[in-house]
Amino acid sequence: MANLQAQGVHHITFVGSNREATIEFYEGVLGMPLVFEQPNLDVPEENHLYFDAGDGKLITFFVRPTRHNDSTPNPEGIGNLHHIAFNVSRATYTQVAQRLKELEISNTGPIDRGFMDSIYFRDPNGQLLELACYKFEPPTGYTHSDVLATAHRIRVAAGDYNIEDKHLADAIIELSARRAPKIEAPGPSVAVSAATASKGDGAHDAYEQEGRL
Repeated sequence: MANLQAQGVHHITFVGSNREATIEFYEGVLGMPLVFEQPNLDVPEENHLYFDAGDGKLITFFVRPTRHNDSTPNPEGIGNLHHIAFNVSRATYTQVAQRLKELEISNTGPIDRGFMDSIYFRDPNGQLLELACYKFEPPTGYTHSDVLATAHRIRVAAGDYNIEDKHLADAIIELSARRAPKIEAPGPSVAVSAATASKGDGAHDAYEQEGRL
C-alpha cells in the first residue's frame, strides 16, 4: 500500500486568547511579523491570526476578543503538544536568557542538548516554547537532518548515550568526503604521452635556440 509523503510543516495552529495579547507576545517579543488575519472559516466568531515564524512557515492562532490570557501550564498528556522549538542564530541565542529576564519572563537558562543548545520558557497562555541553536552547520548540499542521521549512526556504533560534538564532527567529515571530487591518477599511457610531449618541447626549444645563433 502506498504511503502519503509529507514534505515539511505547512503551519501549526494554537488556540490563543485575544488578538492584542497574542500579537504583543509573538510579534513584540519573538519578532514574528503578523502576515495577515481573517475570520476562522469554521467558527466565524473567532479571528485567525497568521504569523511568519522566521523561515516563511506559518504559526497561527484562533483568538476571540472575550478571551484573556491563562498562564496555567498546558497539559502534557498523551496527544498533547509538549513544546514547540523555534530556531535562532548563535548571536541571538547568547542574548535570550538575559533579554527574557529583562522582560520578566521566567526561563530555564541555557541547556546543552548535545547537538544543540536550548532555552525554555512559556508563552502567556502556558504553552512551553524553546529557542534552539544548532551547534553545527551542515556541509554544502546537505541538511541538518543529514548530519544528525549520520551522527546518530556513528553514536550507536560507538555505544555512546547521546549525540555529542565528536559524533557531529565525524559526521561532517563523512558527508564532506562523499561529495568531494574524485581525481584519479593518470594511467601509464597518459604519463608516457606527457613525457614524450615534454621531450618534444625540449627539442623544439633547442632548434629555436640554434636558429637564433
